[in-house]
Amino acid sequence: MAKFDLTTKNCQYLDRHLTFPLLEFLLQKNVFDQNSLLKFILETLSKTNMLDYTNDIRERLTQEKSEPDEVNQRRSAVLVTLKELQAEVAPLMKCMEELKNPDSSKDHKSVLLALQQTLDYDIILSAQKLAKFLYECGNYNGSLSYLYVCMLAMEPSDKNYLGVLWGKLAVEILTLNWPTALEDLTRLRDFIDNYNFTPIQVLQQRAWLIHWSVLVFFNHAKGRDLIIDMFLYKPQYLNAIQTMCPHILRYLATAVIINRGRRNALKDLIKVIQQESYTYRDPITEFLEHLYVNFDFEAARKKLNECQTVISNDFFIIGCLAEFIENARLMIFETFCRIHQCITIGMLADKLNMKPDEAECWIVNLIRNARLDAKIDSKLGHVVMGTQPLSPYQQLVEKIDSLSVRSEALTLLVERKHKAKTQEAGEGHWKYY
Repeated sequence: MAKFDLTTKNCQYLDRHLTFPLLEFLLQKNVFDQNSLLKFILETLSKTNMLDYTNDIRERLTQEKSEPDEVNQRRSAVLVTLKELQAEVAPLMKCMEELKNPDSSKDHKSVLLALQQTLDYDIILSAQKLAKFLYECGNYNGSLSYLYVCMLAMEPSDKNYLGVLWGKLAVEILTLNWPTALEDLTRLRDFIDNYNFTPIQVLQQRAWLIHWSVLVFFNHAKGRDLIIDMFLYKPQYLNAIQTMCPHILRYLATAVIINRGRRNALKDLIKVIQQESYTYRDPITEFLEHLYVNFDFEAARKKLNECQTVISNDFFIIGCLAEFIENARLMIFETFCRIHQCITIGMLADKLNMKPDEAECWIVNLIRNARLDAKIDSKLGHVVMGTQPLSPYQQLVEKIDSLSVRSEALTLLVERKHKAKTQEAGEGHWKYY
């Protein structure tokens, strides 16, 4: 299983605080050596001020409950720095209280105007430092208040504004506030797309945003559509995935498989998977290749077994396991039915990794829910497929696609003939002279 684990690759593009849930997840799964993981977490924590969590990890590693003198000294230093930063931003407290007070006669615009006019810029920078400091202490809610003020008071052209946007998104993710996290993600994406970065810088920013957004998309109700729209149909982000992080195709493929309403994205996804197969492959991408490119149902069945193991050990998509298996089986079944009109239940059960009785119940439920035009012959143990005419809309779409292909071929033919005639005319011209 370790060869399919993406934690190392994913953590390269995540803030260290966002890596802690992933590492704790691995500890529960026993995929890697426990002591090695605990040492790595402890080393990562040494760059933060999360002293209670540090002490907890140290106890789990050494089984010693006494707190070292070094930790006590760090705790004292943290408290001193915290008081200093709080004193620096004391003038902000009144404005913050007015923002929070629902009975205030001032609206947010007037408070914001007062904030910008009366407070010195150095105080705003101190607020950003305090927000960062509280974040490093693991006090995410406390950090959020100051980040919010910084967003209000800073202009988007400010060199510190981007850091505030990243910090706000990180806090919303860590506090599991997915609706606001999605808003922050959209705001940050628009900023990155419109800021004057160098090509390398914008590629790096997008690679980071892609990884952070996976955490949001797989926890937000609209995420299954949004991840497809952003990763597959926004060329600049698809380019970033193909250039910097092709392993993200695992999450894009998972989103397409579990999203029945976006089956139209399969063709485009498979094209990308084939293009990147030399740089990245895993059971999920290979499952789609076997099923829709090679039509190798036996290989797809085997890969489906591996997919279950991969998903159950992946922090990002473990919550999709049941839906993934259900939809993957449905995809195998639908593809198999396009080729065969009469199928034995035993054969289907084998292809779907199910027992015959279980497969029969599953097919009955499909028929009952009107997702399948078929009949079951219980005596013979057969599933007889009905005719499945295309809807007028689908027929129109396919005819348009066909016309597009023919038009392109005709254009190429005309261009080729025109080029040939031009070359002949040129040769005659040179011969004349």
